Amino acid sequence: MQGMLKDKVILLTGGADGIGWECAKAYAAAGARVVVADLQEEKRGRIQELPGEGHAFHACDVASGTAVAALFDFVGKEYGRLDAIHNNAGLAHPAKALHDTEDAEWEALLRVNLKSIYLTTRHGIALLRASKGCILNTSSLVGSIGQDNHAAYVATKGAVNALTKAMALDYAPDGIRVNAVAPAAIRTPMLEAWSAQQPEPEAMQRYLDQLQPLGAMPAGDVIADACVFLLSDAARFITGCILPVSGGAELGYRTLI
Repeated sequence: MQGMLKDKVILLTGGADGIGWECAKAYAAAGARVVVADLQEEKRGRIQELPGEGHAFHACDVASGTAVAALFDFVGKEYGRLDAIHNNAGLAHPAKALHDTEDAEWEALLRVNLKSIYLTTRHGIALLRASKGCILNTSSLVGSIGQDNHAAYVATKGAVNALTKAMALDYAPDGIRVNAVAPAAIRTPMLEAWSAQQPEPEAMQRYLDQLQPLGAMPAGDVIADACVFLLSDAARFITGCILPVSGGAELGYRTLI
């Protein structure tokens, strides 16, 4: 991966932990300058752990138009260019059927998982047109195959998949590629929190470790490696792709003994 993103400026939302942090490390190791936009101000210091120079942390509510406008004003003034936006910020709460989902929970999922993509695109498109850059959205395998007891979250990820394809068509004339990565079960703080909400958390952990034919639930670095590829010139003729990085979880029923 070394050098695959050399000199690129990448804006990464939700990059302070989980899959986002693994992506931040991978992008920096591949030669990029990474701007992490995240609400977790207490994790600002993690930026110092990234290899290379020119990285930044910007505290930002990615569902706020005012905050996102300020974020892109910072990027434009600090770097003068932008090569990629990785829309990774997301919520997974609540673990409920649709009829049990509260109005505030529904609205929060829509704001963070969907509206944030609208806002980063609206405020970042001029910079991406100038660089013929790309957009990457973090989706989920459940957006394609469904999941019980998680209806609102599944709905937002299905929408991310459809939005990715529509954006790919809209921005292809500008030379801008738009793709999504779709993890299955990845060991992250967000998934651990979701698992703990289940009626039998220990049983759920065992299930998640058996879900993917290629092996037990991995860490976020497997997603980061795929993201480096999708943001690199090696993927220069790929757009509108919803790439499953799932260990084969979507391939069908199998016997677990």
